[in-house]
Amino acid sequence: MRVLQVSKFYPPVMGGIEATQKIRAREANDNRPRAPIIAMTAAAMQSDKEACIAAGMDDYLSKPIRAKDLLEKLLTRYIESQV
Repeated sequence: MRVLQVSKFYPPVMGGIEATQKIRAREANDNRPRAPIIAMTAAAMQSDKEACIAAGMDDYLSKPIRAKDLLEKLLTRYIESQV
């Protein structure tokens, strides 16, 4: 089963980077398929996006999130590619 993880970059308990690294490690360890992870953050610097991608996230949206942008990414990159 594939799921989509939309992760805050700086949540209060575990950051999105750390969470992504743990998810990717578990996927590799358990031979699971890669689940798409999209960063959702107010950090809008190019270096923030690069850090997310380097950690194993698949995409990045900066806040404020527009429903149209999220839907477009979901439909064009993740859902249509699975059909």
